[in-house]
Order: sequence, then structure tokens, then C-alpha cells
Amino acid sequence: MLKFAPLTRCSWLRTSERLSVLKPPARWTRTQRRLYSEVRRNTPTGAQDRATVGVFTPKAAALFVATGIGLYFYFHHEKQKLLEQKQKQLESRTVGRAQVGGPFTLTSHENKSFSDNDLLGKWNFVYFGFTNCPDICPAELDKIGAVVTPLEKEYGNIFQPVFISVDPARDTIPQMQRYLADFHPRIIGLMGDYATTKNVCKAYRVYFSTPPNADPNGDYLVDHSIYVYLMDPKGQFVEAFGQSTTSEEVVERVKKEIAEYEQETGRKI
Repeated sequence: MLKFAPLTRCSWLRTSERLSVLKPPARWTRTQRRLYSEVRRNTPTGAQDRATVGVFTPKAAALFVATGIGLYFYFHHEKQKLLEQKQKQLESRTVGRAQVGGPFTLTSHENKSFSDNDLLGKWNFVYFGFTNCPDICPAELDKIGAVVTPLEKEYGNIFQPVFISVDPARDTIPQMQRYLADFHPRIIGLMGDYATTKNVCKAYRVYFSTPPNADPNGDYLVDHSIYVYLMDPKGQFVEAFGQSTTSEEVVERVKKEIAEYEQETGRKI
């Protein structure tokens, strides 16, 4: 049977001292914790977390929102300026137009009623003349045909050529039918009595010298204004082309007007 020697005081103290040596002091433990915390913060994961939190601060969020609001109001303001500028251009364009045209009711060479409402929805070329005109009227009607033909190839059937007689005494329906057979097939001949003809010419600012009591069988010439009026699909005056204006120049001007009309209204007619 084994026997253990009893511990003496001296041996017990030595044992306690050995245990105290194995247990780290409290100050050393705090130091180690601090070092571990610093190492963890300096790791890639810690740095990323700190960067993520550091960028999206309340101050940065407020700055982001303020910038967004500022950009919204800036672009809204610029958009309003563009709209106002476009409206001013449209108003200037409308105010600058001559007051040409107005209500009327005439009879066509097909013996049908034709009024200013029939001008709506088309680009109209309106010319005033008479069938007994020796040279000027035929040349102008040929020019209208030379304008309408290429335009219709590009844009389709959105044009309407109109020939209004300023010689009501001689330009009857049969006479107008025979006369227009030599020109563009879509030219519409219009005529009326003297009072109606006078009112239409006044509305379009056309001068003509036919006397009110002219003899239908008489041999006389009529002096009149020589203009081809371009009217837009709303029935508003656009331009007056004189005798010296070529068909090519008229075509280019009409193309320009159609482009501007489409920009303003979103359609060609």
C-alpha cells in the first residue's frame, strides 16, 4: 500500500506560486483583446464594412436627395423654356401672316357646291384668272400642274389646286370644263355671279377689272392680280407666289412649310 507524504506549508506555497505563474495577469488580457479588435478592423472584411457604412452617411444621403431635386427642377425649367419658345415662334408665325382668305360659296365645273370648308384638310393652291386669258393664265395653271405632280409623288394626294374665275359673265360650267381639260386633271374650276366673285376676290385681296354688266358675247380682256396662293390644311394663308417664281422654287417652299406644319401639329395635313 502506497503512502503519500503529507504536504507541508512550504510545498503548498510552491504549488500556489506555480499556479499563479500559469494564469495571465488581467492587464495582459485587456491588451490582447485590444490588439485582436484592431486586427479584426484592419482585415479586408472589416475595412469593407467600415467603407460601406462610412460612404452612406446621413449627410451623404441628404446631399444625394438635394442633388436629385435640383436636377429635376433644372430639367423641368429647361423643358418649360423650350415649350414657351416654341409657342412664341408659333404665335409669331401666325401673327405675321397676311389676312388672306375667308368664307365663300361657289359652284365647281362639275356643277357642285364648293365652299371655303372644302379647303380644309388639304394643301391648296388657289389661283384667280379667266378662261379667255391668252397667255398668263395658261402658264400659271401649267405651273400649278408642274408643282402638284412631284409633290404628290412624294407626299400623296394631300394637295388641291383651285382655279377661281374672275369673269362671271363668260365663264360658264361648260366653258370651264372645256378649258380645264388641257391642264392637271385635279384642278377644280370655281365660278359664281358678279357679287359673289367680287366678295371672294376682296377676301383674297385680288384685283380684277371685269365690269358688273359685262356682255357675255363681248370681246374684252380682264386685268387681274397674278398670284398663286398657298393655303394650309386649316384654311390659313401661307404664301403668295408671283409670276416670276419658278415651279421648283414653289416645290421647295411647300416642302419647307409641310415640315414646319408637321413639327407643330404632328401630321402633314
